[in-house]
Amino acid sequence: MPKNSKVTQREHSSEHVTESVADLLAHEEPVDYKRSVLNVTGETWDKQKDAEDELEAENRPAWNSKLQYILAQIGYSVGLGNVWRFPYLCQKNGGGAYLVPYLVLLIIIGLPLFFLELAVGQRIRRGSIGVWNYICPRLGGIGYASCLVCFFVGLYYNVIIGWSIFYFFKSFQYPLPWSECPLVKNGTVAVVETECERSSATTYFWYRETLDISDSISESGGLNWKMTLCLLVAWSLVGLAMIKGIQSSGKVMYFSSLFPYVVLVCFLVRGLLLRGAVDGIMHMFTPKLDKMLDPQVWREAATQVFFALGLGFGGVIAFSSYNKQDNNCHFDATLVSFINFFTSVLATLVVFAVLGFKANIMNEKCVVENAEKILGYLNTNVLSHDLIPPHVNFSHLTAKDYNEMYRVIMTVKEGHFKELGLDACLLEDELNKSVQGTGLAFIAFTEAMTHFPASPFWSVMFFLMLINLGLGSMIGTMSGITTPIIDTFKVRKEVFTVGCCIFAFLVGLIFVQRSGNYFVTMFDDYSATLPLTVVVILENIAVAWIYGTKKFMQELTEMLGFRPYQFYYYAWKYVSPICMAVLMTASIIQLGVSPPGYSAWIREEAAEKFLFYPTWAMAILISLIILASLPLPLVFILRQFHLVSDGSNALSVTYKKGRMMKDISNLEDNDETRFILSKVPSETPSPMPTHRSYLGPGSNSPMEMSNAPNGRYGSGYLLASTPESEL
Repeated sequence: MPKNSKVTQREHSSEHVTESVADLLAHEEPVDYKRSVLNVTGETWDKQKDAEDELEAENRPAWNSKLQYILAQIGYSVGLGNVWRFPYLCQKNGGGAYLVPYLVLLIIIGLPLFFLELAVGQRIRRGSIGVWNYICPRLGGIGYASCLVCFFVGLYYNVIIGWSIFYFFKSFQYPLPWSECPLVKNGTVAVVETECERSSATTYFWYRETLDISDSISESGGLNWKMTLCLLVAWSLVGLAMIKGIQSSGKVMYFSSLFPYVVLVCFLVRGLLLRGAVDGIMHMFTPKLDKMLDPQVWREAATQVFFALGLGFGGVIAFSSYNKQDNNCHFDATLVSFINFFTSVLATLVVFAVLGFKANIMNEKCVVENAEKILGYLNTNVLSHDLIPPHVNFSHLTAKDYNEMYRVIMTVKEGHFKELGLDACLLEDELNKSVQGTGLAFIAFTEAMTHFPASPFWSVMFFLMLINLGLGSMIGTMSGITTPIIDTFKVRKEVFTVGCCIFAFLVGLIFVQRSGNYFVTMFDDYSATLPLTVVVILENIAVAWIYGTKKFMQELTEMLGFRPYQFYYYAWKYVSPICMAVLMTASIIQLGVSPPGYSAWIREEAAEKFLFYPTWAMAILISLIILASLPLPLVFILRQFHLVSDGSNALSVTYKKGRMMKDISNLEDNDETRFILSKVPSETPSPMPTHRSYLGPGSNSPMEMSNAPNGRYGSGYLLASTPESEL
């Protein structure tokens, strides 16, 4: 043996020799152990499969640029919820005071979990099914549960895009079709539609012209053909955007992610120029500090953070799986999280500016109507002219003058005041009317836009923005289905995407019945909340407690080139799981305390009425929750009792291009094959794909076993010696 060899040097030194078999192997020629006599797996070598696996690893699609990837993640996380859910919660839960719990929970829950999903997707380069099968086979049901939830959410989410498409095409008219109530002929006389007169023009257009809604979920009423066509268009758009994978969806993201910001900024500028916009914004930022002590506010803030970032759906993992191994996903997580937050604040400013304008319009309308009542009472001597302050001019009556007159009449006519039927007409009351979801977008916003100059232009822009927001989120949601299925089952991308869209459209016909809006409400409220909370908790546990937080931090150090902040260690190991468990418990308690129900539109009353779900609808609701959660225990049981293979008995080692790629999981403690790859039996090799370790200047990686800066193949072999899981 040459005198300058490593072993000879150790023999002449006083140091204790700790050279392992792995160290010796590191200086040998690259060998594929599946093909050699050292094959310890007992499995036969499939040359064709081996070649296919290697080819797939090298030829996995990638984003054309970092900007395209960031826009895709922003387009996925920034969705309709930022426009119509966040402003509602802000108004309901203390205005500016709500921003404090939201920001705190974004930092301690949202950012760490978002970073975790980005990291595992980028490291393992698979969809959600492949990622969780790789990290912990017994929890492989996480990936399947994510796919099911994505499917449920995609079914009704695309219906909302269909509604936006309908309004978009209806916006090319002047005046807008929802600006006035329609007239119906009663013999020779044309009268205003009763249902519209008792509600409002925008409300009537939404419930009757758009949805043609039935009085309850039990009354199907047949298909609404207008909405069916719009749903077909929506699924066609999604299919075209997804058919080539990220090669097509990435290009769509340039428009679908950026255009909403253009519209929001335009609306903000236009909104600030409207009369009363400042009243709305002041109302938003006037903090009700007592609300910060309400646990319900924190629960709703945590839920909004959870869904705003798209955690647990698999879309985040799918998008990050197309990144390069050395991409700085920590920067991506921080950037996207805070862009999402600032987008919510921007949308809230726009919403409150418009609602402030609308509140002023409605308040003026209220003053005029009640002033006419007072004039009638004065003319019929029900009220005395002495009650009217001398400076009040009915031809130019201001809200301040009316309020003064109202208080005088209420004081003098205290015993008979209710009989007069006068309203207070307070601006604060109009601003306090909570509007969320479809009510905000399709009723409140559309009503405000009828008062805009050039209203059709603003309507077209608004609904085009909603279509783009929805499309960006739908691409991410569908990627949460297509990427893991294509990765796992090797189906053809184009065929599966088209088939998935056609199947989803056919199932989605349930949402375009006349009772379809009630099913949208059911799916929105119950199909994702509990299952996704459980999914994210198990994701956190799989990485932090089963795989090991220290080991995961080491993997991130290798991948990023720097060690993440210690904050993430404690967030993943303790803070996030506890917070998510509290959120899940609170959601279950709320479900038990508040019986499930929905708001039905009653045609005869021209008003909404809360109804409880019938027994068959409750069965569907419970089935949604169970079906979405079913893969979690099912896969665990099948793999725990070895009813299906999870690859736990496989040990394959392949040397390639100067790095060793391993696939090792769940080996028994006394398995001697450990000694081939590690110094001591307790040092379990990482199941994640390895990468050259770098801890920064002046640091030594515990994963680098060769002292030579340039190994035989340029970078040296990397051998596993990461800490074992803490469990």
